[in-house]
Formats: sequence, structure tokens, C-alpha cells
Amino acid sequence: MTDSIKYTLDEIHIPKFWYNIAADLPTPLPPVLHPGTHKPVGPDDLAPLFPLSLILQEVSTEREIEIPEPVREVYKQWRPTPLFRARRLEKALDTPAKIYYKYEGVSPAGSHKPNTAVAQAFYNKEAGINRIATETGAGQWGSSLAMAGAFFGIEVQVFMVRVSYNQKPYRRGLMETFGATCTASPSNQTVSGRAILEQHPDHPGSLGIAISEAVEVAAQRDDTNYALGSVLNHVLLHQTVIGNEAIQQMADAGDDPDVIVGCTGGGSNFAGIAFPFIGAQLRGGKTRKIIAVEPAACPSLTRGQYAYDFGDTGHLTPLTKMHTLGSTFTPPGFHAGGLRYHGMAPLVSHLKELGLIEAEAYHQTSCFEAGVMFARAEGIVPAPEANHAVRGAINEALRCKAEGTSRTILFNLCGHGHFDMQAYIDYAAGKLVDQDYDEGELAMALAGLPSVA
Repeated sequence: MTDSIKYTLDEIHIPKFWYNIAADLPTPLPPVLHPGTHKPVGPDDLAPLFPLSLILQEVSTEREIEIPEPVREVYKQWRPTPLFRARRLEKALDTPAKIYYKYEGVSPAGSHKPNTAVAQAFYNKEAGINRIATETGAGQWGSSLAMAGAFFGIEVQVFMVRVSYNQKPYRRGLMETFGATCTASPSNQTVSGRAILEQHPDHPGSLGIAISEAVEVAAQRDDTNYALGSVLNHVLLHQTVIGNEAIQQMADAGDDPDVIVGCTGGGSNFAGIAFPFIGAQLRGGKTRKIIAVEPAACPSLTRGQYAYDFGDTGHLTPLTKMHTLGSTFTPPGFHAGGLRYHGMAPLVSHLKELGLIEAEAYHQTSCFEAGVMFARAEGIVPAPEANHAVRGAINEALRCKAEGTSRTILFNLCGHGHFDMQAYIDYAAGKLVDQDYDEGELAMALAGLPSVA
């Protein structure tokens, strides 16, 4: 039987602060650089895209940043999210490990993404912005920002990676239901999009290209800001509401995780569950095994180079130091569209370099196998992205079985797969195949990294 560790708002309150891991880093994060001068960027460089409040969060070294009350009021619709003990999965695996998962799929948009979408919409509205341009991969971020835009009266334009735009029409429909416009990327609406299509009319798209299109639109209009769903420091900051809740919930359950697992594409949901625990460790607390699980077809942490690179394909963004496959790298069109990004969040990359986290990469059939096992045991169908975390957690539990050791495993189930059933149909029919990236294309993309002294 699965234990649901539930709370009313009187028993556990939504955290009042986000946790900023920059305050506890043993070595500061390398600065973000201007692509022309290679000098650290300042607030004025970011002002055309972001409100000042988010720029200040991006560079803050304060340990706690207060969550505005209007944001907490919206959070109350689904937060605190539940923590579950996966007893049926433990039984199916015949493992001595204890497995817990924090379930972010209960949000109205079905994932962890509203944690930052609501915050970003609030800060933009507070700054007088009524229009936001953004990108999305699988559509989790796009639908979340569309929802937040509806809450705060902001028009939202979404550039959705073309392969996911075609694979996931219901995500597109959800964005449009919330009032956003959704365009397949690369598109004819931007200079960067037209340049890609001129060379490759059937290009499947990538998050790097979609980012270029959204940034271009935001930079050209004074009434429009840009919003990013992952990677940036302030985005990861907002997601730490997940880990802050989990620390309290695990304590109330009388347990404490030895292993923490999250899937990684840009790094936001992984940071959300892991950063508060890592911060406690950096302040002298328990040492844990922290695992970032990524797709083998887009393995930035396990195969990428730690270097300065552009965050987008069109080279419109500043340079950040991160694990990257190269800004021109286009991953194959596997179903976990939210993980098809060429780079990893600078903070996550920095923690990898410091040896504070580990990284693993798996192919999609292995991840879907884990997702189906989890669904049959626990009754929740995970999103394709979340299946990577399920795979990582199951492998850890099987390792405990092989070693005869008992560890407590916590993973972040960052979204449901209700709009991803075609992928499960393909998996059941044996049509889902593992896709590998092109080694030659990767070599070319890495060879084109900016030269930064």
C-alpha cells in the first residue's frame, strides 16, 4: 500500500522563502559575460529582457529570498505538493531500499513549471509589462507561463520546438486555451527562424533555436519581455520551493534521504528538489548522493564540455559557463522534448565541477520501461522527462538489492504524462527506438565554442 504523507495548510505551510544556493557555494559561480566584450554583464545589459526584480535575483547571494504574498496565494492552489512512499514499487523491485517521490504533477498545468512561471509573471506585471515571449520544448513550460499570464493579465507568445509541436498537439491546445499564441519553431516570424529554414526547410527545431526566436521578439519590442523556463539562476531559485517542502515532509515522515534523484535538461526541477538538501550539506549537514539523470541522446553533463557558450543557437544571449554540447547542436527528436537542450544550468554545471553531484545518462526505451513499471505500481503515468528520474531511482533501488543495503531514495516526479500517451502507445507497440546524436555534428558544435580567455 502506498503511503500518502499529506498535510493541511495548518500542518505545513507553503515556504515563505526560496533558497539561493549561491550563498553557500564554496567557490563563486563564474560570471556571465557580454558576447562582444567578454566582460561581466551588468543590469543594464539584461534590462531589455527582464524586470529589475528578476535581474537582482539572478545575481543575488542572499541565502533566502522572500516569496511575494501574491505568488504564495497562487501556489496555494496546488502547494504543498504531496510526498509519497512508493511501497508498491519497492515490493515490485524486491528491494530493501525505501523510495519516496515528490509529486509536482498536481499543479494545474501538470508539472513543476508553474513554480517559476507564476513568479515571473508576477514580477513582470509589477514592472508594467503586459506581453512576454518565450520558448518551450515539450510544452510544460509554455502551458505554465500561458496559465500564469492568464492569471496576471499578460499576453504570452510561445515558440514551441517543431518536433514537439507536431508530437504533442494537446500541449499546444492547452496553451491556446489559456490564451497564449503558440508557433512552431523554427518559424518565418523571426530573422533567426528564417535563417534556419532557408538552410533546412524541414528542421525539427531545438530549444536553442526557439530561445533565439523568443529573445529576438522581446528585444525588438519595448512592451515585451522574455521569460525562460530553466537554466537561469532566478528560475532555479523559484523551484527550490519543492526541496524546502520536501525537507520538512521527510522530517515529518521520520525519514531522511540518502540519495536524491532528478531528471535534467536545463536543470530547473533537479535544482528544485536537490539544492536545499545540497545547501544543508554545505552548511555542515548530512552528505548525500545527488544524481542528475539526463537523456543519452542529449547528454550535456556526461558528454558536454564545461566552457563558456551561448544559451541560444542564434547567438543573441550572453555567454555563460556551463556543460554544453555546443549552441549549434541539434539533438534527435526523442519524446522527452523538455530535455532537448544543448546546455546545462550554470549552477548545476558548477556543482558537477565541484564534485557535489553525479550525472547519469539513459536512452528513452529504458526510461519508458521504468515509467511503465512505476505506473503499474503507483498509478501515476509520468511525463517522458520524469521517466529519467524514475529510471535513476529504480537503478539505485536495484543497487541496494544487489548490495543488500537499505538506503532512503527521494526523487522528483516533475510532471504527469497525460498529454504524452502517443509516446506510451509507441513504446507498447515496439515503435519507440533509442536515438543517438551524431558524433560528427557534436564535434563541429564543440569546435565552434566561443574563444574566451
